[in-house]
Amino acid sequence: MQLYALCDEGTLNAKEASLETFVQLCRKHGASIIQYRNKSPDMATTKKRLIALRQLWDGILIVNDAIALVPFCDGVHLGQEDLRYIDKDIENALRQIRERIGSDKWLGISTHNKEEILQANSLDVNYIGLGAYRDTSTKEVGTILGNSLDTLAQLSTHDVAAIGGVRFDDVFEHVAYRVIGSALYEN
Repeated sequence: MQLYALCDEGTLNAKEASLETFVQLCRKHGASIIQYRNKSPDMATTKKRLIALRQLWDGILIVNDAIALVPFCDGVHLGQEDLRYIDKDIENALRQIRERIGSDKWLGISTHNKEEILQANSLDVNYIGLGAYRDTSTKEVGTILGNSLDTLAQLSTHDVAAIGGVRFDDVFEHVAYRVIGSALYEN
């Protein structure tokens, strides 16, 4: 199982950590992917931080939500609400996004239940985020999957990234990536 590190701007600020420190932690723990998430609507700041991260990190770099910033990284991750904001029909939304970012960029979406996983199976995505595994302090969580996450993960035809409160000692049989954010600072 690979480490998919979540670089959340709010967590960086709370931990008083620099991007350099975050990337050092990612290297220490053998991360293969970093996702940069900044819930601030200031795209100029997000772009600046993403460019700085790209200079520090030569692995896969994903941006959360900011489709316009995909040229500065390797792909984008979107939640269900973000997709529906683009188009009420998820398939149409993903088709529009894929046309915009191209086939060479990563595209990941969040899923929370069996129905969303089965729908994602027919979509042009590189992976799905599945969760939340447990409650987390970095994002409001509506559904906690707990141990059922691994059972649900086996329904996916895409690689699965376990999201939401995941820690290093969590073990999954049907998950390709453990998405770890604030727990990076604890080990």
